[in-house]
Amino acid sequence: MNHQTSDWNENSGAHVKIAYAGLALKELVSAGLHENFNVAYNNSIAELEEYLGNQSILTVPDIILMEVDTDGECFKMIQEIKKSFLLNGSIIVLLSSIDDKSLKQKAMQLKVHDFYSVPFLIDNLRERLNFLVTFKLIKPRLLELSKEVDTTYKMPFGKRLIDLAISCSMLFVLSPVFLIIAILIKLDSKGPVFYKSKRVGTGYKVFDFYKFRSMRTDADQLLAKLSTESNQYASETGSNKAAFVKIKNDPRITKLGQFLRNSSLDELPQLFNILVGDMSVVGNRPLPVYEAEMLTSNEWSMRFLGPAGLTGLWQISKRGKEDMSERERKKLDNFYAQKYSIWLDLRIIMGTIPALFQKEKV
Repeated sequence: MNHQTSDWNENSGAHVKIAYAGLALKELVSAGLHENFNVAYNNSIAELEEYLGNQSILTVPDIILMEVDTDGECFKMIQEIKKSFLLNGSIIVLLSSIDDKSLKQKAMQLKVHDFYSVPFLIDNLRERLNFLVTFKLIKPRLLELSKEVDTTYKMPFGKRLIDLAISCSMLFVLSPVFLIIAILIKLDSKGPVFYKSKRVGTGYKVFDFYKFRSMRTDADQLLAKLSTESNQYASETGSNKAAFVKIKNDPRITKLGQFLRNSSLDELPQLFNILVGDMSVVGNRPLPVYEAEMLTSNEWSMRFLGPAGLTGLWQISKRGKEDMSERERKKLDNFYAQKYSIWLDLRIIMGTIPALFQKEKV
């Protein structure tokens, strides 16, 4: 067995250990990662298994990077890693020399951290690995981090006053509408009336986000497949790597759910989020965790330093339109985080009403 370890660039500041397995993409990986990471190369899954077996708590790798093999040994290896007390905290990323969606679906079922298939940019892989390590280090202290970051954003008194006035009055006036929608959802399909998910808002704060259920109860299980096949933003970039997920003609949506979405009535339960202070009436949309993780650079993480909101600039600008690019949405989010004011909020609120009814099914 020949374990070749790359040079460790002390000036890069990225002291990250990677255990690699595979031959097909080894040259590409070596050329792109050797200056930023400490990589131990193994020619096969069997060699990787032996290498990992010789590690201690002081030498265990931060990342396990494997090529997908024809025999599927990499998937068996992932299951063994998950069972290991020493290794189950390692970041696992798979690389495939063929573009096979079934392989990615299997990898996602095993909850790997990411999956790349040829062709991919080595710069994107390098940035993603750096982010995954950073996120792994800060995740155990996410609560402390959110408090630290949140000190850079203070909700203006006038903005909070407007939020309370709007949320309280609308909850009172729309209470009969809430009841009618709840009954219709129960009659339309099986499942709960409300859908709850974890969202990332201001200062990376994670909170429970509420909507009227507009999808089938197995919607979350279908997301991994649909996000690679029908993602509006992925098709725009020409790759599977997109920060936001927007499904065209989403088959997970129920008949009633389509009406609720087109009319934006599914968003009404977020008035409770506004009432308790999780978000504001106007701001950047709080993102699902899987989308927030994709915003790895300082350029785009700025969006989290402004208020999270029910409506915002991108909703009134191009919501539901197919020419709404990922980059345009990010720029609008960053602009609002830097320039938000009560007067801008009032303009957005006034522009929200005509934007509520969208035509495209996205």
